[in-house]
Amino acid sequence: MANHKLAVIAIGGNSLILDDKPAIPDQYQAVMATVKHIADVIEDGWRVLITHGNGPQVGYLLLRSEIAHRYAGLHFLPLLNCVADTQGNIGFMIQQAMENELRRRGLPAKTAAIVTRVEVDPRDPKFQDPDKFIGGFYDDREIENIRRENPAWTLKQDSNRGFRRVVPSPKPVKIVELDALRSMLDSGYNVIGGGGGGIPVILDGKDYMGVDAVIDKDLTSRLLANALGADLFVISTGVDAVSVDFGTPQQRELTKIGVDDLQKHMDEGQFPKGSMGPKIQAAIDFIRQGGKKVIITSPSNLGKAIREGKGTHILAR
Repeated sequence: MANHKLAVIAIGGNSLILDDKPAIPDQYQAVMATVKHIADVIEDGWRVLITHGNGPQVGYLLLRSEIAHRYAGLHFLPLLNCVADTQGNIGFMIQQAMENELRRRGLPAKTAAIVTRVEVDPRDPKFQDPDKFIGGFYDDREIENIRRENPAWTLKQDSNRGFRRVVPSPKPVKIVELDALRSMLDSGYNVIGGGGGGIPVILDGKDYMGVDAVIDKDLTSRLLANALGADLFVISTGVDAVSVDFGTPQQRELTKIGVDDLQKHMDEGQFPKGSMGPKIQAAIDFIRQGGKKVIITSPSNLGKAIREGKGTHILAR
């Protein structure tokens, strides 16, 4: 098993919720559908490390926390603990669904989820200018009470829909559990790690301390892929392939592209920061740091993308 090629596969948190049904049984159904496509990759002989988003799931936890605080006097959940909670919950669902699917196919079913911390730099400028919206909306009548109850929070207007909390989104620097993830892969496990971009921590002297922040999942996945020497980095998203001139009559899909040409499209503003931008940046960074190949495609297209060249394939040249 240790000789098999390694693919790091990043799946989005929204792809784990189908038809806007957030209940846990519905999320598990979505997970089962997603892992079938990942199992195709494993059946083709790849080792896999799966990372996942958690935006909607963290949002639900924060909303529960606010309701419990408002009506039952319970404490707010710190954001970093919400990330840890979702790593455990989503990791468990992927782990169980994957083992069951692999066992049905007569394949080795060893799968493990690892709670993963990711170090960030306390001097990252994002700590001085937080801009990542989380949680619910507050109107003008609520905002003063929210500020009084949570003096450490930063709140900003979100598209004139009300005030929301904003937190830093620093770049990932180091995967704390990297050796554990590598050891599990080398032992023949399919591994789930780095969920939600990782639990953000900073190094204070010799001690790690958690911080309330959001790390972009695709950037952490890229860092993991490079650190593990992955042969392939796959970014799963809501479309089968990346397009330029999106939403215009000139829209066209990118099937195979070199990193320099992709960078030109990025510089032209083709990929918005709030959607495809971070994925493209992660792909560029992976190749620039020595990676061989990136595929961006939808979960259902995953097997065809690897076997038949579907999706968007990004190469060094």
